[in-house]
Amino acid sequence: MTENVSKPKSIEKPKALEKTKSIEKVKKVEKAVATTTKKKPNRLARFWRSTIGELRKVTWPTPQEAWRLTKIVLMVVLAMAAVLGLLDFVFSRGIAALVSI
Repeated sequence: MTENVSKPKSIEKPKALEKTKSIEKVKKVEKAVATTTKKKPNRLARFWRSTIGELRKVTWPTPQEAWRLTKIVLMVVLAMAAVLGLLDFVFSRGIAALVSI
């Protein structure tokens, strides 16, 4: 009474598809193992690579701009030194005058 009825083709899973899925699973596992066993670069090497990468992005000044900016910095430093020297002299004389009273 029971007839040998085969499943329609749309319901059957082809064996090639099953093999592909199992191969994909194996590849995922191998990839996970490979990423955990790879030696990561140490902090110093990463720092060096990132530093070099950032230095490549810098827009460097021309020699004329560098000299101009250097002169400005030196003038400001000398002016601040003179102001601080004058203030030191004034306050030291003022404190000396207060102590001598």
